[in-house]
Amino acid sequence: MTFSYQIGADGAANEAEKSEKDGAYALMKRAYAAGINLFDNAEAYAAGKSETIMGECIARGVAEGVWAREDLVITTKLFFGTRPGPNNKGLSAKHIHEGTLASLKRFQLDYVDVLYCHRPDPVTPIEETVRAMAAQLAAGRALYWGTSEWSAADILTAVGVADRLGLPRPVVEQPEYNLYARTRVEQEYAPVYAETGLGLTTWSPLASGVLTGKYASKTVPEGSRLSVANYKFILDDKLGKNVWQVDATEELRPIAAELGCSLAQLSIAWCLVNPRVSSVILGATSVKQLEENLGALDVVARLTPEVRAKIEAVGGGRGQPAVHGVVTQTATVRDTAGLANFRLHGGL
Repeated sequence: MTFSYQIGADGAANEAEKSEKDGAYALMKRAYAAGINLFDNAEAYAAGKSETIMGECIARGVAEGVWAREDLVITTKLFFGTRPGPNNKGLSAKHIHEGTLASLKRFQLDYVDVLYCHRPDPVTPIEETVRAMAAQLAAGRALYWGTSEWSAADILTAVGVADRLGLPRPVVEQPEYNLYARTRVEQEYAPVYAETGLGLTTWSPLASGVLTGKYASKTVPEGSRLSVANYKFILDDKLGKNVWQVDATEELRPIAAELGCSLAQLSIAWCLVNPRVSSVILGATSVKQLEENLGALDVVARLTPEVRAKIEAVGGGRGQPAVHGVVTQTATVRDTAGLANFRLHGGL
């Protein structure tokens, strides 16, 4: 069982930017020392800046003898692009080719280990995307490819196309998974697991911070994710139509207290016990926060079937939202517009 975390990259300059890079490097070093070897990113995070910072951290670690390139599994995702324009986003052969080259340039790397399709593209044929991803693997720019937030139907279609053409299949999916978002991982993907043995690297184990309990008062703490202007759409969701999640989280407090852990550790451990989850992506902006996240591993053994049943009963068992629909490019661009982070990920 492995997990990951997320670092901020807010576009500050000069001394602030140097401090930001030093902080990112400190987190990467601590993560690597704890056994995390897979570092995940995306072209859309901070409009490419996150890949640049990660690339500088990788090079610094190599220069200082902390790790060798071969020790690391580097992944990134394509779809949203880094600037406006019809050719600068999506999963067309053109954007996949040019986006991959641009990402590698920012990373200062010859290849990434896994290249993801960050979202489904409703206007590009899946066969074109499969061929384009296979071309990146054939050119040595990536070793494997995967998907993120694709439907089971689209994944199985891509697998079928790849098999028909004798091309590499997608081997991993990166979906949202937490106590309040379970349907896709636990139900929709069942035929995909049976057909392909697909692995998962899941994101948002804390439901955008709700499962930490910090929004219990229905107010937004300064410096929290929901206080960021670019995340207003999440704020409107978590303190709006889905405010029940804030109340339900309070039902977890006595369970966490009984287990002697924090709400965050409980929620992360709950994700880890699912045998379909290969790795959990976490959020951390400080070494202290990372240390707490790492403590979730100690909680896993305490999650007996009886305890899990209590956890899953919170909120009246409402943690089964409808399966995510296919989103349009406009909607998904909004979902990650201005993202100022990159993820550090443990285990392939």
